Amino acid sequence: MSAPLTHEQPAPESISERQREVLRIVIQEFVQTAQPVGSAGIVGRYDLGVSPATIRNDLAALERMGLLTHPHTSAGRVPTDLGYRFFVHYLLSSLDLTAEEQALIRRQFGLVPADVDQWLRTSTAVLARTSQSAAVATAPRTIRCTFKHMELVHIQGTKVLLVLVLQEGAVKQQLLDLDQPMEQNELSRISNELNDQLAGLDSGGVLTRSPSLSPFARQVAELAAGAMRRIEQHEGGLVFRDGLAEVLSEPEFAESESARRIVRVLEEPGLIEQIAEDLPGSDAVHVMISGDGRYAELRDVSLVLSRYGVNDRVSGLLGVVGPVRMRYGRTIGAVRFVADIMSEKLEELYGGG
Repeated sequence: MSAPLTHEQPAPESISERQREVLRIVIQEFVQTAQPVGSAGIVGRYDLGVSPATIRNDLAALERMGLLTHPHTSAGRVPTDLGYRFFVHYLLSSLDLTAEEQALIRRQFGLVPADVDQWLRTSTAVLARTSQSAAVATAPRTIRCTFKHMELVHIQGTKVLLVLVLQEGAVKQQLLDLDQPMEQNELSRISNELNDQLAGLDSGGVLTRSPSLSPFARQVAELAAGAMRRIEQHEGGLVFRDGLAEVLSEPEFAESESARRIVRVLEEPGLIEQIAEDLPGSDAVHVMISGDGRYAELRDVSLVLSRYGVNDRVSGLLGVVGPVRMRYGRTIGAVRFVADIMSEKLEELYGGG
């Protein structure tokens, strides 16, 4: 049902107001029924003030533009990928959930413990129910670690515990085996030296400052910088998902190959991570229809995705995965609202500094 590859999205001004309304109606009807939409049905259900012949001409014009097509067994039209993209870019009106829906979602988040995993499970459950599609979310990944505090604690003999606390909330511990024993008061003095010199620095800043430290303090600072960089480079492979059974019941995924495609999107963290890397860095909602021509495995699949997080410090991805025949307005509104809540929750947890 895709438009010919030679079609490019028409300029908005080349489509009349009535043709826009006809395209909107075809998409809304097809999303509801999964059945081709004909001129008689449009005239019978919508008062556009024109004859069926005029509507047929508009449908034919929209088909020539590549925005609609028709199965050979039906006189009705269905949207193409290009038609859906035009609809998303130019024809959607209000994208906000109702005040009652927003209040209900906030109550659901308020009922779960202050825990990132619990928030992400709630996010995917809310998005799956609201969009009636599958939902996916990646655990937040630390983008930039900042040194907050550290302690060196004598255990026994030459063994010392290094406790590193980062401003993002992470706590790392490492057992050190010294060449010779060191008293706790000396360990505390070195800890204070490191805290005075390194507070507020990222991993690069810690390494830059380390040559000015005493020899043992320099070694500890380098260990701390290495731990911070490992956190920064760690890919958040943990993926949360919900609604797979519901989306597989859609007619688009009755055929096994189509079902395998959407299962792969949901079940393979590497694909989600690749998509996340390719998205622009903003926290806007991004709509990807049939892979936007970049991902063969996303044919017949749409994704509505948004980043969430705190400034340039922690970031994750959440959104909806479903058929191209999707309720885009409602889905975009839900994804945007839930992403905003997740950002608020992380702001409370990590602080916005």
